Amino acid sequence: QVQLVESGGGLVQPGGSLKLSCAASGITFSIYAMGWYRQAPGKQRELVASITSGGRTNYDESVLGRFTISRDNAKKTVSLQMNSLKPEDTAVYFCNRAGPVFASWGQGTQVTVSS
Repeated sequence: QVQLVESGGGLVQPGGSLKLSCAASGITFSIYAMGWYRQAPGKQRELVASITSGGRTNYDESVLGRFTISRDNAKKTVSLQMNSLKPEDTAVYFCNRAGPVFASWGQGTQVTVSS
């Protein structure tokens, strides 16, 4: 069964940076496109960045130029480097398959951008 464990969130001031990590197990990680999703209070979960099995990336307009997604297939991890953070980036961040998601989600990691 797939297990996804996110880490790296925290409280940061506007303009700051954080790097999130997601460790996957129970799947053949390398064959799946993976994504980072976020859910802000009162809003639907949204996909903000994705990376194919071959390393091609795609970003939502709201994070383009500020966030960078990467993956390490040997370690079964996917990361999200977040720079120039804004208060509107505040949310719980999750990783999952990009596209048809796995039924099992991790607990997520809270990112709070505030002065």
